[in-house]
Amino acid sequence: MMTSFFDQFASPSFLGIPLIAVAIALPWVLFPTPPSRWLNNRLITLQTWFITRFINQLLLPLNVGGHKWALLFASLMVFLMSINMLGLLPYTFTPTTQLSLNMGLAVPLWLATVIIGMRNQPTAALGHLLPEGTPVLLIPVLIVIETISLFIRPLALGVRLTANLTAGHLLIQLIATAIFVLLPIMPTVAVLTAAVLFLLTLLEVAVAMIQAYVFVLLLSLYLQENV
Repeated sequence: MMTSFFDQFASPSFLGIPLIAVAIALPWVLFPTPPSRWLNNRLITLQTWFITRFINQLLLPLNVGGHKWALLFASLMVFLMSINMLGLLPYTFTPTTQLSLNMGLAVPLWLATVIIGMRNQPTAALGHLLPEGTPVLLIPVLIVIETISLFIRPLALGVRLTANLTAGHLLIQLIATAIFVLLPIMPTVAVLTAAVLFLLTLLEVAVAMIQAYVFVLLLSLYLQENV
């Protein structure tokens, strides 16, 4: 058994070389590529249908200027979902459990939405810091509060994704360890615990997909305020 439950979140290495780059690049290798024929196979058709429906729902509240982000949002959604799902397999590493990776994705994308708002409509972008009809005495306090909430957004994006995936992995490992301990002592309880573990795994599959969707959805909402 591992010395610590948190050892599973350590970046693997081979000959002193971190393998996190391999874990990040692997999902792109597994994606099916469209064939040169007129008719696609079922997998390509399903993938195209899913991405199209996702982009239509995501860009529905945005104006035409925000539609330029469709390719970026679709790629980010598929990338995060693939990494999260592959991380549920045994003996695999989930890069999105690393706060550094999630913040590396959240901060530049959030900053891009803010810069776009400042460049295209600076008055409206700054107007979000002060709600209309605010009493004069509360103006300085509200400006400080709204500024802090603005800069907390990328931190919330990264921490939310990291915390949800880390908690799920830890819970699965704790229950799996309990099964191995209970199996020779109380087999019936171990079987019931295994059933709970199976249901929890299904829940984690849903969480892996939902968290990827929430990450991209919040970015689209931030973009909606600035375009």
